[in-house]
Amino acid sequence: MSCKCDHDQTSAVAPEDSDPDFPIDFNTFILSLSSSAAFHLGLTPRPDVANCCTNLPMAQQTIDILRLLQEKTKNNLTGEEERLLEDIIDSLQQKYENIKKQCGCL
Repeated sequence: MSCKCDHDQTSAVAPEDSDPDFPIDFNTFILSLSSSAAFHLGLTPRPDVANCCTNLPMAQQTIDILRLLQEKTKNNLTGEEERLLEDIIDSLQQKYENIKKQCGCL
């Protein structure tokens, strides 16, 4: 399968060009960041690496970015968005602390 593009590839995707099956909204953005943190915590499988590998500083940085977004969007989110963000931050921070203890990085 090939893709032919007639537009400048450096330009942003126009909303009408977005895939309707994958909406770009706040929740999707937060889930994308949480996936990045999970990857850095070694929670996502990597077929190219036999053992789990982690990058704890990058994981913590992503968690900090999520906290920053939480602070900057306070009182501007729907209840669902607030709960999603809070739940993701809590879950990732707990996993981060557990992995940090397991590797002896206290």
